[in-house]
Amino acid sequence: MTLKEAQELVDKWINTTGVRYFNELTNTAILMEEVGEVARIMARKYGEQSFKKSDEAVNLPDEMADVLFVLICLANQTGIDLTDALNKNLEKKSIRDADRHKNNPKLK
Repeated sequence: MTLKEAQELVDKWINTTGVRYFNELTNTAILMEEVGEVARIMARKYGEQSFKKSDEAVNLPDEMADVLFVLICLANQTGIDLTDALNKNLEKKSIRDADRHKNNPKLK
């Protein structure tokens, strides 16, 4: 699935099953909540925190998909073509960071 297809699929879902988009501010708050859920799992699975009994059924792929879903909602609401945005972002990083990471002694 391409990003464009994902944006179209989310838009179709929102306008049928979801009824309508939440407003941009609400979706931004939901995005922060979903990112926090991913961070919680990462801290416990890869970091130094341990899982609690209530955390045992966590599903990292599902939580990451929640983040992506809400981010796509925000892109759709604000008229952002994520394919174009990602391409421009990678171009920017390629120019800005052409030698930066190669010359970083911390990465060797």
